[in-house]
Amino acid sequence: MKSLVLCLIFILQSFPNLLQANLSADYYSKTCPEFDQTLVQIVTEKQIAAPTTAAGTLRLFFHDCMVDGCDASILVASTPRKTSERDADINRSLPGDAFDVITRVKTAVELKCPNVVSCSDILVGATRSLITMVGGPRINVKFGRKDSLVSDMNRVEGKLARPNMTMAHIISIFESTGLTVQEMVALVGAHTIGFSHCKEFASRIFNNKNEPNLPEGMNPKYAAELRKLCANYTRDEEMSAFNDVFTPGKFDNMYYKNLKHGYGLLQSDHAIAYDDRTRSLVDLYAANETAFFDAFAKAMEKVSEKNVKTEKLGEVRRRCDQYNDYQG
Repeated sequence: MKSLVLCLIFILQSFPNLLQANLSADYYSKTCPEFDQTLVQIVTEKQIAAPTTAAGTLRLFFHDCMVDGCDASILVASTPRKTSERDADINRSLPGDAFDVITRVKTAVELKCPNVVSCSDILVGATRSLITMVGGPRINVKFGRKDSLVSDMNRVEGKLARPNMTMAHIISIFESTGLTVQEMVALVGAHTIGFSHCKEFASRIFNNKNEPNLPEGMNPKYAAELRKLCANYTRDEEMSAFNDVFTPGKFDNMYYKNLKHGYGLLQSDHAIAYDDRTRSLVDLYAANETAFFDAFAKAMEKVSEKNVKTEKLGEVRRRCDQYNDYQG
């Protein structure tokens, strides 16, 4: 039976227009009326205790939803027989606090409403609440997703942008999921919070002999400070820098302002600021935070509703890190 379901999932992922999600804002109003209140309370406590939770959860959201839709496949732990998305190379640096907050919400909700609320809805809801908590726009999310029956490391490559990709390549990745260039530029504004590991931008500030290098378009003083910060990055892989050096914990439009003054951290940041297809949008969002917030919220809502699993195409996992039929 499960093989038949997996076959159906493959067909619907190949032809996403056949999949119509039955989502609604009040999906749990009768089956788990305390869901939203419980979620908000727990993510608030977690964000206060670990201020990087918001950025980490937002990144976890993208790494889940950009690969076959928001289905909590990123949360599944690998087994001796199957390596899950979570252990794909690009996902190994996803922060533990993000996984932890989802686990905490799931545990609390299961005590109140067993086998009702999906892990994918918890991830979407937590991301929404955390963005607002750190100053970002309100995102009108809907619920009713089911959790995936598949999590395969091999499905990840090519669906997530990397900082050293060309702008044409990054645009093609977003367009392959139905997102426009305008939506892509708005979503990249998520870099207004969080940090990046030094290894992700080391090639910009050091040459191939590990000697100082001044990247095109980067503020010289900023580059010098980054070199000091990341001097030992080859020995300490956890070395990192804030994506937004001025307001790293606040969701605002400072990321775009930084780009215009040479404070873009990643190669992709520099590219988006100067590419003819994206420069005017960077200028718009740098000048108008309301325009950025509106565009970001709408793009997030679109991402959260694409290719979701509903009804028989998924399940409500009892544990977010394993399928219900897992035998150990």
